[in-house]
Amino acid sequence: MHLNTPKLFIYAALPCEAKPVVEHFNLKKELTVQPFSVYRNKDICLTVTGVGKSAMAAGVAYTQALFPPVQPFFMLNLGVAGHKEYALGELYLMDKITDFDSQRSYYPSIFFSLPCLAGSIQTVSAPRLEYDSFQFFDMEASAFYETAARFCSSEFIFCLKVVSDNQHSSVENIQPKQVSLWIAKHVEVLDLLLSRIEAHQEELVTQFEPRLFEYCVERYHFTVNERQQLRSLLGHWNLLTDNQIIEIDTSSLKSAKDILRWLSLKTQATDFYL
Repeated sequence: MHLNTPKLFIYAALPCEAKPVVEHFNLKKELTVQPFSVYRNKDICLTVTGVGKSAMAAGVAYTQALFPPVQPFFMLNLGVAGHKEYALGELYLMDKITDFDSQRSYYPSIFFSLPCLAGSIQTVSAPRLEYDSFQFFDMEASAFYETAARFCSSEFIFCLKVVSDNQHSSVENIQPKQVSLWIAKHVEVLDLLLSRIEAHQEELVTQFEPRLFEYCVERYHFTVNERQQLRSLLGHWNLLTDNQIIEIDTSSLKSAKDILRWLSLKTQATDFYL
């Protein structure tokens, strides 16, 4: 399946979480995709994965395989989560994600500031009826992050959660229509995120090393799409390293695809510091 890579991939577990986003951005369902419900326009791709870690991991991996690996793109897990005392319907950006079963923790780098408070979340394998922790809890975030990190740099991965239940209103009281209304209240945050992504990508186009770009396209045959991937990767490298010089060993790279694959691995292996 050959599709242009969107700027933002959104992953939601439930149809009621996805509905207000689909309506707000006028996303169209991809009828050729069967295993998951996938909606998109030129900028956004949204996948409804189903509930739980396995479903989320499978949905992320499947969707990313549909698109060419153009960098950088952004990935977002949007959904509901429980908390002991926070008010229902409020939006939070997760800066720490912990898997309850493995006790592994992940720390998304907050690349863009967003108009919501930060929180930490614990991913569990079954709904929790006891509210004995001051962390958020859900059933997908850790699987989303762990899988997304295979395709995207950590500074481009976001996890936004709306409070759906607390000690005064348990998970058993959650209604799909109410979830959609809560998320619809915060879609302007997604507007802001998309506008910042677009500004960032425009900046990247002007930041890449033109001499290195020209050297590559003169030495290898790049299609129009591959040239855009090359621009994005070089711009991404400049962003991650503050314009450090990158040396390409062309003796072992025989084609444009080899160059793109090497640059992608190089940027993914590079630490990012704010």
